[in-house]
Amino acid sequence: MGKYFGTDGFRGEAGVTITAEHAYKVGLILGYVFGRRKGKCRAVIGKDTRLSSYMLEYALASGLTAAGADAYILHVTTTASVSYITRCDGFDCGIMISASHNVFSDNGIKIFNSQGEKLEDGIIAVIEEYLDGNVSEIPLASGMNIGRTVDYISGRNRYIGHLISLSACSYKGLRVGLDAANGSAFMIARSVFDALGAKTFLIGASPNGLNVNDGVGSTHIERLAELVKTNSLDLGFAFDGDADRCIVVDEHGVVLTGDEQLFIAAEYLKSRGELFGDKIVCTVMSNGGLVKSLKASGISCSLCGVGDKNVCDEMNRTGAVLGGERSGHIVFSKYETTGDGLVSAIMLMEAVVENKCHVSELLKGYRAMPQVLVNISVDDKVGAVRRIADAAEKLEKSLDVRLVVRASGTEPLIRIMAEGESYENCVEACARIREKIEN
Repeated sequence: MGKYFGTDGFRGEAGVTITAEHAYKVGLILGYVFGRRKGKCRAVIGKDTRLSSYMLEYALASGLTAAGADAYILHVTTTASVSYITRCDGFDCGIMISASHNVFSDNGIKIFNSQGEKLEDGIIAVIEEYLDGNVSEIPLASGMNIGRTVDYISGRNRYIGHLISLSACSYKGLRVGLDAANGSAFMIARSVFDALGAKTFLIGASPNGLNVNDGVGSTHIERLAELVKTNSLDLGFAFDGDADRCIVVDEHGVVLTGDEQLFIAAEYLKSRGELFGDKIVCTVMSNGGLVKSLKASGISCSLCGVGDKNVCDEMNRTGAVLGGERSGHIVFSKYETTGDGLVSAIMLMEAVVENKCHVSELLKGYRAMPQVLVNISVDDKVGAVRRIADAAEKLEKSLDVRLVVRASGTEPLIRIMAEGESYENCVEACARIREKIEN
């Protein structure tokens, strides 16, 4: 992680940690760097529904055009749509303004290269150097060389068409709950599922700039679970602020994390002969039960660090066509180069329809191991993790658990995961780590 950019872009409190000046400078350096390579940079920008997204959007566009680049504006859209349009429409880079699952007062900037993948570390390093004032002043464009902004809502509409085209089935007769988190998917999700024939029940679809992820979405799944149970729905999907992750609720209101979704997707793709090499990628935070359950089906798992960039890098290295995180970031490389909650939802729907069963029945071969997750707010998250490393290693041995203690890449938190055959030992391990950190 750099000074500004973490595992999922440049993120922090809008107007404090990440300001309009930061955004202007990011746009300026991107326009300059890609302009030197291409002669003229073409960048596409999307945003979520946060109040501050407009401020950052205009600042980014100002920086890009001041450097001579053209900025194409998608308006409110999903992170995955920015990646998709960047790759398919020949843009030099794509920029998404969002803080994902964070509270409305936070915001962030995610950047994609021309292939729709997270931007290379080398260019991120140049951006950080410029933000710190360690790069010479960038020459501003003038006259006919000044860039322009272009309304590009047609790109978002093309992405919706792409999503609809992924389904080979009709969802007619299925009752589906959708929780858009008052975020990027508030219009797109219903458009897609209605077009595919489902009867949709929508919550979290009234954004006002201040309520993204507020009691709704993938981090507040209880609202969707209640919706599914109250209305006897077949299943439900909850997205986060920029819809790059998806959490599922089955017909009984039981929550399915990204691990359960990976199990279903892996089994489904293998049954169709589309799981290349019979392998997937998951992170160190995934439940060990996923690895064991898939192994019983002849599917291997390659583990990587947390973050969808790490997942994508490992997928590229191993040739896996499926990868993801427990948090609900799932990557289907046949269709996308980043996590897409809407693609995940469609693929799970395909498995349900083709198998003619409830989603819970697709998990018959899955057994999760006891696992406890704890988040602790700290000021120096990296230093705290380093200081308790030895204690964590000793606890693993004494309590017979697997411990992952890591600094969050998006928030001032330390995330602790304990997993083992004994739930009580997992609870004790997390408690003792918490005590050491707080002391």
